[in-house]
Amino acid sequence: MANTQGFDSDAYKAGQQRDWNTVAGGWQRWWPVLEVGAKHVTDRMLELADIKPGDRVLDIATGIGEPSLSAARRVGSGGRVVAVDQSGEMLKIAMERAREQGLTNVDFKESDTEKLDLPHYTFNSVLCRWGLMFLPNLVDALGRMQRLLVPGGKLAGAVWSAPDRVPSISLAMQVVREALQASPPPARPAGPRAPPAWQRTLLKV
Repeated sequence: MANTQGFDSDAYKAGQQRDWNTVAGGWQRWWPVLEVGAKHVTDRMLELADIKPGDRVLDIATGIGEPSLSAARRVGSGGRVVAVDQSGEMLKIAMERAREQGLTNVDFKESDTEKLDLPHYTFNSVLCRWGLMFLPNLVDALGRMQRLLVPGGKLAGAVWSAPDRVPSISLAMQVVREALQASPPPARPAGPRAPPAWQRTLLKV
């Protein structure tokens, strides 16, 4: 349903789901390279969330499996990770990676983050790496995440900054613009984002 500003969050999320399904194959091909640059973010999130053996962890917007798989190794056989994403194609790759790594303590769930149907007070930690900035109703979503945590549980998240502070985005965008002889994109207001143009261009190849 559209809000008072004419923004249709359902249509936006349907577009998000379509876009991420489209680029899933590219993420699978490029993941080893992308994850090398992201490992320090994952490690820091696991540290901030104080994830320990035996913990129950929820990973929002897991994509093709991180930081879910890293968390699964940390919680061990006595713990459990629930990995959520709206893209079924991304989750298929995440499940394949879990099988390849012999991880059996991860459950994968295709779901809209803002409509998660999970028991309250279940998880010791909630993780969300590079997903919060895509949520059109962020305050409500954060409230849902909080209610899923046990008392004293922790939420650890990471979001993209401005492109000039994220070389993995800005350099790729620059290369694409130069190759296409395109002008820099206009500045856009803060708010929900789509997969960046460089992903839709590069990750399809």
